[in-house]
Amino acid sequence: MRMRRHRARFATLVLTLVLIASIVLATGFGPSAIAPSLTLRIVVAHLTGWGVGIPAQGWSTSQDAVVWLIRLPRVLLAAIVGAALAMVGVALQAVTANRLADPHLLGVSAGATFGAVLATLFLGAVFGPFTLSLLAFAGAALATLAVIGLAHRHGRLERDRLLLAGVAVSFVMLAAANLLLYLGDQRAASSVLFWTLGGLGLARWDMLAIPAAVALAGGVALFGRRRELNALMTGDLAAVTLGVDVPRVRAEVFLIGAFVTGAMVAVSGAIGFVGLVTPHACRPVVGAEHARLLPVSALLGAVLLIWADVLARTAIAPEDLPIGVVTALAGGGCFVVLLRASARRN
Repeated sequence: MRMRRHRARFATLVLTLVLIASIVLATGFGPSAIAPSLTLRIVVAHLTGWGVGIPAQGWSTSQDAVVWLIRLPRVLLAAIVGAALAMVGVALQAVTANRLADPHLLGVSAGATFGAVLATLFLGAVFGPFTLSLLAFAGAALATLAVIGLAHRHGRLERDRLLLAGVAVSFVMLAAANLLLYLGDQRAASSVLFWTLGGLGLARWDMLAIPAAVALAGGVALFGRRRELNALMTGDLAAVTLGVDVPRVRAEVFLIGAFVTGAMVAVSGAIGFVGLVTPHACRPVVGAEHARLLPVSALLGAVLLIWADVLARTAIAPEDLPIGVVTALAGGGCFVVLLRASARRN
């Protein structure tokens, strides 16, 4: 146990440094590469207010705009979304006692996509600037309820039915989103493609506050339930003997997961497999105790999505590859490996 704690502290420190380095390095990647030292100087100048707008500060106006207005918000959004999806994946795997659970595989992302498409094509800003996030959350919550209802049998949640229910709900939600596209404005096809394939190219400074606040609030809420999550990993019966109100905790975690996933889909589209792969990469190092697993997974998820986005915007530069394609290609292979490992254990 003590060794696990030491490993967790060391992993947290290393991943924090890697995350900071990744933000600086990834901001410099693109069709016009910018050296890390110059990137850092531009960022420091904007944060401190020193040197901004001075013609002879050592970089051009275009370099300043590329770093501060275009790339840095995109990299920070990737970090926020990656951390949030990783934490939700950890929590869903705990409350379902199924290590193949993930917001994408359980239909939560597809439900959020349906809500975002509905808001984009038909409702507009009926609820003000929060319309997109609210509808994405509503779609995610609807998909979550549908999956839970289909996976329940004789009053208990069956893990074997859970993934099948998630796949079924995903197909239904994506079909509904495609139907809305068919019935709606055909000129909005590119927007719908964004929600279904994922992308971070629309990132701006003024849109980072909401996903950052939701990710932080969701992370704090899940961390506050770390003991219940530990108990649920052992199964419902064991959790009840430890004094856990299983239906209440499970409902709360599913609701938090839907809220966080909906907010992330509203700004990044559907990005899959981050919540599936990240916890599996962290458990061998820090163990399954959620006080250690949640923060380490958040850091690793942020780093992974930053570099997945770098690959997405450089693979076919100057065009952007949808980041959902990159994560699906990588995560799909990992999912096959996990399925085979699960079959061998059974």
